[in-house]
Amino acid sequence: MSTTEQVTELIPDAVARQIVLPEGHRDNDALFEAYRWLRENNPLGRAELEGYDPIWLVSKHADIMEIERQPDIFTSAGGEDKGSVNPILANQAGDAFTKSINNGSLRILETLTYLDPPEHTAIKDIALDWFRPTNLAKWETVIRDLAKAAVGRLLETDGRIDFVKDFALHYPLHVIMSLFGVPESDEPRMMALTQEFFGTADPDAVREDVEPLTPDAAAKQWVATIQDFYAYFEKLLEDRRANPRDDLATIISVARNESGEYYPNEVAYGYFIAIATAGHDTTSSTLAGGMLELGRNPDLLAKAKSDLALAPHIVNESLRWASPVKHFMRQATQDYTLRGRDIKKGDRFMLLYQSGNRDADVIPDPDRFDPTRRPNKHIAFGYGPHMCIGQHLAKLELKIMFEELLPHIESLELVDDTKMIQTNFVGGLKNMPVQIQFTR
Repeated sequence: MSTTEQVTELIPDAVARQIVLPEGHRDNDALFEAYRWLRENNPLGRAELEGYDPIWLVSKHADIMEIERQPDIFTSAGGEDKGSVNPILANQAGDAFTKSINNGSLRILETLTYLDPPEHTAIKDIALDWFRPTNLAKWETVIRDLAKAAVGRLLETDGRIDFVKDFALHYPLHVIMSLFGVPESDEPRMMALTQEFFGTADPDAVREDVEPLTPDAAAKQWVATIQDFYAYFEKLLEDRRANPRDDLATIISVARNESGEYYPNEVAYGYFIAIATAGHDTTSSTLAGGMLELGRNPDLLAKAKSDLALAPHIVNESLRWASPVKHFMRQATQDYTLRGRDIKKGDRFMLLYQSGNRDADVIPDPDRFDPTRRPNKHIAFGYGPHMCIGQHLAKLELKIMFEELLPHIESLELVDDTKMIQTNFVGGLKNMPVQIQFTR
């Protein structure tokens, strides 16, 4: 490759820092402007930042899908060299710390994110049937009752609340923990651990036992939070194997491999953590992001209130708009050509789902929040074998909440600035101070 070709591949430092570094995600406007710059000027470019391995930033919808549909070429887990790849972007110091405490492996969790097919397929099948729409239908009444109760508590306030902290964070957590089988009394502990899990780079979510601002602080918090999850879920696993129930925790706990033996405990723990975190935080970010846009557009809010059949489409547009899962990493297992670039075996890719969901080649007028959008080809749940197993549950609980909440909302106005969670992985609004006028 010539020097000229190398230069055209490189992304300007300011753009790369805005997207790659967690602190760049505090400014949503600047972040999405950086995404736009990539799509228009260097849609598949290389970021080379101090403290990080060089990575390709993948900003276009089509390129993300091309990578996602080929897990044999673009590995999540390292291919034959399992544990050699981190599917979540970390700096060099963070990866070094993880390897130092995990026998040289980056596979710190036995969960779908860290697996490739066929291992990924076998583990995914443990709970796949439970997450199918036909099974979830029997839980709809339970979810609707939880939504009604949450809305009822909201209506008891004067409407001046932080929509994120006082409402959006709690409903999805309560739903997933109820279906999972975790006692309501333990939900505050799950809430705290979830915020620590996804807030590894956010100063407001740093654990007391982790020294902040050190290069490996995020990795240390990640590992410490995982260990706390393990300590809690160990008792849950033992209970469900001894006393099976009709809940998701039991399905995962009693799953057996091809030899008829229980899967290692770490497999169950990995499932439990994924459900407790991704099954909660992503949904709350989507709910808050959608309601913020409806509040900013009174005509859309009135339309949504008058036609609750729009609820599923509000959900899809909120997912596209918020895209709470911001990235996953992949690594090439062979040489490849993508968007005219010569990809080499071992090259790493940061899949920018938020950018893909604003790609005008696929999403017309992408910077407009439009609940009537048809079709809506968002990839907020990913694509291919790694497409989110919980997507139907997330859509169902969000649809139900919009159906129960919207009839009671006359208006929703921001009364102060919003803040974003400082993370380049999973997150959205940190706070959303609003004044709601209710229709009672």
